Amino acid sequence: MTGAVVVGAGHNGLVAAILLARAGLDVTVLESAGVVGGACRTETPFVNAPGLRASTGAYLLGLMPPELIETLQLKVPDDLPLVRRDPHYFLPTLDGRHLLLGGDREQARRMFADFFSDTDAEADERLATEIGALRDDLGPAWLADPLPLEDTAERYVRRELREVFTDLVRGSAMDYLNRFGFASETVLAMYAVTDGMPGLTGSPWSPGSGHNFLVHNMCRLPGAGGTWMVVRGGMGTVTQLLARRATEAGVTIRLNTPVERIAVTGGTATGVHTADGDEFPADVVLVATDPFRIPALLGDAAPRWLLDRVSTWTARSPGQTMKVNLALSGLPVFAALPEPKGQHGTTVHLLPPPAADGSVLTALREAFAAATAGRVDATPPLEWYLHSELDPSLRDEHGNHSSALFVQGVPHTPADSDWDTEKPAFVARLLDLVAAYAPGIHDLVVDVNALAPDEIESHFGITGGNIHHVDNAISFTDRMPYRAGVDGVYAGSAGCFPAGSVIGAAGHNAAQAILSDLT
Repeated sequence: MTGAVVVGAGHNGLVAAILLARAGLDVTVLESAGVVGGACRTETPFVNAPGLRASTGAYLLGLMPPELIETLQLKVPDDLPLVRRDPHYFLPTLDGRHLLLGGDREQARRMFADFFSDTDAEADERLATEIGALRDDLGPAWLADPLPLEDTAERYVRRELREVFTDLVRGSAMDYLNRFGFASETVLAMYAVTDGMPGLTGSPWSPGSGHNFLVHNMCRLPGAGGTWMVVRGGMGTVTQLLARRATEAGVTIRLNTPVERIAVTGGTATGVHTADGDEFPADVVLVATDPFRIPALLGDAAPRWLLDRVSTWTARSPGQTMKVNLALSGLPVFAALPEPKGQHGTTVHLLPPPAADGSVLTALREAFAAATAGRVDATPPLEWYLHSELDPSLRDEHGNHSSALFVQGVPHTPADSDWDTEKPAFVARLLDLVAAYAPGIHDLVVDVNALAPDEIESHFGITGGNIHHVDNAISFTDRMPYRAGVDGVYAGSAGCFPAGSVIGAAGHNAAQAILSDLT
């Protein structure tokens, strides 16, 4: 029987392990941490609310292809308990206006027109129609070998959208959004940040942020209506389910077992050696960690092209994300919409106050420029989640709510300082921004568990703290290939095609590459 070792028990590694084991391989998964899941996990991170659970890394499931869910023989909602968020976007403003967007497109149109303008309503309709068409066209590509951008357009994208598609992938999120003629900077900023920026280094004006925007609009989950979904029990539910399916398929999962190097003899992988000195012989080694770790695992066997490619990524992929997990004693009251209308179950978009010239877009530029320069004096945009409103299992016995701020555009490393020094004041400033939209929030905070980029790196084991492993501005065949350049060695993580996020396609595609090579 062919033996395979999977290095890393994140969601991609577990997907690959399931498929390889079901194909008849003897599969062992080696995980350095004491828990499966990578950054897709549910934890209890609060000292002052020790029983309160939270999704500390990934917050929502949005991008896992429905075809993969079917291939894995998972049933929704029996196995995978997904909860649709409707409404799913909430944009309060400091001047009392708001957007509360859900699946009712006519209602959304009226709200755009009432609170912003008819022009914004029309632009939103055009955006939804076009991005929906691109989503439908590109969907099948995600469970296939990546092609160069133009070849992808030729094979998958309808003729009238091919140029739009290639321009979007190469260009910026802001350039793409400007095509639709939004009249309100606030609406433009909301879409640019929420879809263009998650996990990205740079800004919504950066080339390649358009690819990130496209990726974040690729939700095709059953019953989702194109929107990302809450998973009951937190995101750890996903990886715990995958681990159970792997075990049922005969996979052995060993935790607290860091791999130190891949054994290569005569140009072919023969297994792995762990940090504890154990050897695991194998015909196939699949590395499901971030690809920055692969050269060190291969040592002198690492091919030159791989070293060069990883070196190129290093400069483009430092994490600029902070995760601020909150324990709240109750639900906040928003100044722009005090009465409960479903806004607590959404992604709440909090934009920085307008800059001195009165422009929120200028404020965004200044915030992202400050992050790139290592400054912590600017106020970045926030996405705010209160998932325990839709998932009561994420409340504790005292009724505390599990909440999180997803902070984009923070310095990877503060200039002439460090996050241990800067984090307390920075988090306090973030909570002050929240209070501008939800007065009284300070009185609700029971505890704070904040992870700066360096802590994302150490806590989840992600080189550089980039939640997508390799920056999502890097696309298609420019990402880590599934074949690592040494016979028997493969890659299958978020750094591979199609992109970073909880997708699972990289694990699936790496498994298919392995099985193809073995036949």
